[in-house]
Amino acid sequence: MFPMVTGFMNYGQQTIRAARYIGQSFIITLSHANRLPVTIQYPYEKSITSERFRGRIHFEFDKCIACEVCVRVCPIDLPVVDWRFEGDIKNKILLNYSIDFGVCIFCGNCIEYCPTNCLSMTEEYELSTYDRHELNYNQIALGRLPMSVIGDYTIQTVMNSTQIKIDKGKYLDSRTITN
Repeated sequence: MFPMVTGFMNYGQQTIRAARYIGQSFIITLSHANRLPVTIQYPYEKSITSERFRGRIHFEFDKCIACEVCVRVCPIDLPVVDWRFEGDIKNKILLNYSIDFGVCIFCGNCIEYCPTNCLSMTEEYELSTYDRHELNYNQIALGRLPMSVIGDYTIQTVMNSTQIKIDKGKYLDSRTITN
C-alpha cells in the first residue's frame, strides 16, 4: 500500500513541476510578445559592428617580410605567399599575396601571429558575389580599406544596446535606437 501512495505523491509532484515549467515558459513568451520587431531594412539600414568584429582581412604590402607565419598558423593553409630570395641583400622579396575568402573561416590566427602587423581585420562583412572566383583577393584588393558604415551618408546606422547607455545605468533597447 505504501508504494502505491508514494507513486501517487511522485506523480503529483511531477505534475506540479511540469505545470510550473509550462507557466514559466508562457510568461517568457508573453514578455517577448509586447516587444517591437527587430527587422532592419538591410540595404538602407546597417547595424554598426562591434569593436572586435572579424570582417575582411586588410593587408599592407610594404610591411610584409614574407615570413609565411600566417600560412603556418592558418588551420586550412589558406594565404598564398609568393616570394623570391635576393642573394645580394640576403632577404626575401614578396611577389604576391592572396587570400580566398570563399574558404577563409575568419579565425584571426594570421592577424594574431603576424610579426610585422601587416594584417588586420576590417569591419567589412559584405563579401557576397555571384562567382566564387571573385572571392580570391590579391594584395591589391586586400590593400583597399573599406568605407566605414558610420561615414556613409546614404545609409542609416542602427546601434547596438551595448553601445548606448542612459541615465541611472539603464540601457536602451537596440530596436528603438536609430541615427
